[in-house]
Amino acid sequence: MTTINREVTPQDPQDLHNDLHEVWGNPRGLKALTIVNHTTLGLRFMVTGVAFFLVGGILAMLIRTQIATPDQNFMTPEIYSQVTTMHGTVMMFLFAIPILEGLAIYMIPKMIGARDLVCPRLTALGYWCYLFGGIILCFSMVLEMAPDSGWFMYTPLSSSEYSPGLGSDFWLLGITFVEISALSAGVELIVSILRTRTEGMALHKMPIFAWYILAMALMIVVGFPPLILGSILLELERAVGMPFFDVAGGGDPLLWQHLFWLFGHPEVYIIFLPAAGVVSTLIPVFAGRPLVGYGWVVFAVAVMGFISFGLWVHHMFTVGIPQLAQAFFSAASMLVAIPTAIQIFVWLATLWLGKPRFQLPMLWIVGFLVIFVCGGLTGVMLALVPFNWQVHDTHFVVAHMHYVLVGGMLFPLMAGIYYWLPLFSGRMPSETIGKWGFWLVFVGFNATFLIMHWTGLLGMPRRVYTYDTGFGWDIFNLLSSIGSFVMSAGFAMVIIDIALHFRYGKPAKHNPWKADTLEWANSMPPSAYNFVSLPAIETRHPLWDNPDLPRTMREGKHGLPTISNGRREMWGTDPLTGKLREIIHLPGNSWWPLFAALALAVVCISLLLRWYPVAGVGVVIAFGFILRWSWENGAHPAAAPDARVKAGDPPLHSRTMDGPGLWAMTTAMIANGSFFLSYLFGWFYLWTVSPEWRMPDESPLSLVGLCVAGVAAILGAGLLEKAIRGLREKNDKGLAANLYGAALLGAVQFGLVLWVLLNANLAVTQTTHDAVIMVGLAYALLHSGLGAVMALLQGMRVGYRFVGAHAPFEPLVVTYFWRYSVLVFWMLVGALAILPRVIGS
Repeated sequence: MTTINREVTPQDPQDLHNDLHEVWGNPRGLKALTIVNHTTLGLRFMVTGVAFFLVGGILAMLIRTQIATPDQNFMTPEIYSQVTTMHGTVMMFLFAIPILEGLAIYMIPKMIGARDLVCPRLTALGYWCYLFGGIILCFSMVLEMAPDSGWFMYTPLSSSEYSPGLGSDFWLLGITFVEISALSAGVELIVSILRTRTEGMALHKMPIFAWYILAMALMIVVGFPPLILGSILLELERAVGMPFFDVAGGGDPLLWQHLFWLFGHPEVYIIFLPAAGVVSTLIPVFAGRPLVGYGWVVFAVAVMGFISFGLWVHHMFTVGIPQLAQAFFSAASMLVAIPTAIQIFVWLATLWLGKPRFQLPMLWIVGFLVIFVCGGLTGVMLALVPFNWQVHDTHFVVAHMHYVLVGGMLFPLMAGIYYWLPLFSGRMPSETIGKWGFWLVFVGFNATFLIMHWTGLLGMPRRVYTYDTGFGWDIFNLLSSIGSFVMSAGFAMVIIDIALHFRYGKPAKHNPWKADTLEWANSMPPSAYNFVSLPAIETRHPLWDNPDLPRTMREGKHGLPTISNGRREMWGTDPLTGKLREIIHLPGNSWWPLFAALALAVVCISLLLRWYPVAGVGVVIAFGFILRWSWENGAHPAAAPDARVKAGDPPLHSRTMDGPGLWAMTTAMIANGSFFLSYLFGWFYLWTVSPEWRMPDESPLSLVGLCVAGVAAILGAGLLEKAIRGLREKNDKGLAANLYGAALLGAVQFGLVLWVLLNANLAVTQTTHDAVIMVGLAYALLHSGLGAVMALLQGMRVGYRFVGAHAPFEPLVVTYFWRYSVLVFWMLVGALAILPRVIGS
């Protein structure tokens, strides 16, 4: 923390800038690794995503070269399988979602009138996990040990019997590492959008892009945990021999498909929604009028996000599921076309009623509209079960997926990048080079994938290494491959154009596109703190309704124009109305996120090499770094020991009982709950469906031991609730005793669950039943141990005066975690120990 303490707002805007820069400015040199600012981290996400895009693009060109002509031997079958798997993996996991999250991280605070995201160190941890996970995954190609079972890793093909090397392990561990990044960004964006909008920005006044990002982030939080669970289970099967997907042991390989597509189909919409948000943002700007049907678009986004979680079996029509289920999921798959059509008609109506300016970003928008509509029509075709049976696993599906994902995501992304380029560089893009790049991409894309629909209808399977002449595929594959190289040339031109424009682009004037949203009130390129002062907003179009707003914001004529005691401050507002609630003070630059991510990378590499003791040490070290990071919060000297605020301003969030940390914990527990419910789904699915499922006549678990452990958890949670009631009444008498008591009861719960586990004599490598129980008890141990440690640390913080009646916030966050832990523990006891005793096997 710095020592600035200005009691009077300086009149010189340069003084305001200097003061803010002293507190918010980014360090250089080696200390640049400590940066937690959203602008820098968002840019890092996007640049890293582009690097992985280039890797995925090179892999795509290798694929098209291999199948350009029949009987090609450009690659061996083994290398071809690795290349196809890694192309899909890189594009889906290392490019599409991270670059869209990076764009959201960069833009959302600027659009909602905030100075940063609400948990900046979490953003930094997410970036480092993404970078290290991606490097580990791609390094497998250098070692010629890349995964070769497809980017969806279907079992048993990805199991040890058919993939005995480390390829599948690279995928499972690397992707799980990357998923930590995605979940971190999801939690961060949800809480930031709901709790840090500028004063007066009620939900119905929020920029439409923020609605799309909010839906995307909620879907990430709910949709990614099933894949994390599936990856953990498959890695346990490969490394230890727990037979989760082995029919002989009582497992079922279809469980992997269910868990994967519980993530995989929502992911399509997770990728589409931010891109559609770009479209809904740009069309009103270039049409020169507000979006027609703002409320209808918000409704469509919410419905699309909800329905997307009911479509996962859409990908499993050929695995032998009952016809009634096929009919249901077929209808649901067609139903999702309705919210999509609402958005398309809103976009067309806005263009029709406005006066469109077809500048470079709009060129990409028009290309998107053409391609995505075509992809949507083939999606409706694939939703029909008889047609799906005919073209399943053919090039028709590959072409459809690229029309939806590349056309539905990449074209709007390019439009958004060109549109927001002045905010990145302060310079305008080149219309001439940009248009050349667009037309090469547009023509090459359609030449590649439109033709692939036809080869699919002619019966060409996907992922084939080579093929004989005489099937009628030869000329079409050659034309597709030529088109892919044309498209690659277009992307190369776009990347070169963007890179050169940072040096040679024409300097941008203020608000060059005549936009309506707050990000254009920023300087170009933006400062580390975004805004000198934070305005009160009464409209969805602040820059159209008040063109003078950027100047008055720069001159400090709105909220929080001073730096009080060197804190990084911004508004905390009501999630519905946008009324001011508190001043949120943010942590500064820190090494802890990098150190924690490095420790997790050591864990990942150690698990790959089967160095389990080293992995255990890495887990402890990572946990220690995260706990040390959590210590620097609230009233800590490195955070906000002085709670004074300017007269008339609301209190600091750490001195209230409703800070953003509660929302972050609640959101994290939603993700945790998705993971747990996916586990319960797997338990009951195997119990009822697996043909070789074996349940013993008597449960191996001590019901008495589990119930006593559950009672200990309830008593611990009760002590925390008692402490919270006292804090709400400004009474911290006995606070430390209650916290230490909860920690002790959490330790008792941990010990009892461990005793139950050790005395159960589970044959985890012989039966799926025992392996699933083992995972459930490990989940309970993790939560009881973590809850005990959290309560213990809070008790210690009371002694340091970091927590108490003057700073009551943190014990409430811990209490939220305990509430969740108690609930899921008793659900676990009911599912694993009570229900089998009641209904038997």
